[in-house]
Amino acid sequence: MRIHATRRTVLAGAAAATAAAAAPSVAQATSRNATASPTAGRGPRVGILLYDGYSLLDPTGPAEILSRLPGATVTMIAERRGPVRTDTGDVAVMADRSIAEVDRLDVLLVPGAGNRGTVGAMENRALLDFIRRVDRHTRFTTSVCTGALVLAAAGLLTAGQRATTYWASAGYLESEFGVVYVPERWVRSGKLITAAGVSAGLDMSLYLAAELAGDTVAQGIQLAVEYDPRPPFDAGDASQASPELKALALRLLEESQT
Repeated sequence: MRIHATRRTVLAGAAAATAAAAAPSVAQATSRNATASPTAGRGPRVGILLYDGYSLLDPTGPAEILSRLPGATVTMIAERRGPVRTDTGDVAVMADRSIAEVDRLDVLLVPGAGNRGTVGAMENRALLDFIRRVDRHTRFTTSVCTGALVLAAAGLLTAGQRATTYWASAGYLESEFGVVYVPERWVRSGKLITAAGVSAGLDMSLYLAAELAGDTVAQGIQLAVEYDPRPPFDAGDASQASPELKALALRLLEESQT
């Protein structure tokens, strides 16, 4: 006998034993989440801005989470359609829309980058104009890592507002823009949600998923992508890191970037 297994049949087989028992709670979640959708009759429109030199996980981690929202559309956007390369130059992600083709989004996400990419984005008038234009109609405007600096350069993060960013850029965010740096995984200030460095975009995206579709759906997405981090080292908190480890971290980043 020939057995043809697909991802759907494998996953469905594993989940079948619990589906019946979970049915009542799923129905309740669907009822609650119907009122949480940001658009009538369909899911949220999420746009992720790409620019030369972004850090790979900044856009792709949130895309993995947010694309699982019921009815959601997640679109990569750049100045021009086509591949946009990361800070290492080794990987490119395809932008399906140009900034000229996008007017309305429910969620805008601006990723971070290394020095070259961040400075380039902060000085790119077309990108900053796009961010300001789209932000007028978003339900949430978000950033990951040094994307907070880009939001500040666009005038969305201003003096006195609370935000987070990559730990090594916190001083610059405060001194250059007067933004109050908060050392948390994500920080919400009105409709602006900023995430700390790179991996923190996953945490922020799960919070955002809960805001858009309710806690139960967000928890289901977390389980669906099996996000249960247990790193082999306790070295990810900059406030607990030695000066030597911080220097090493920054050197590794600099040497890996083009």
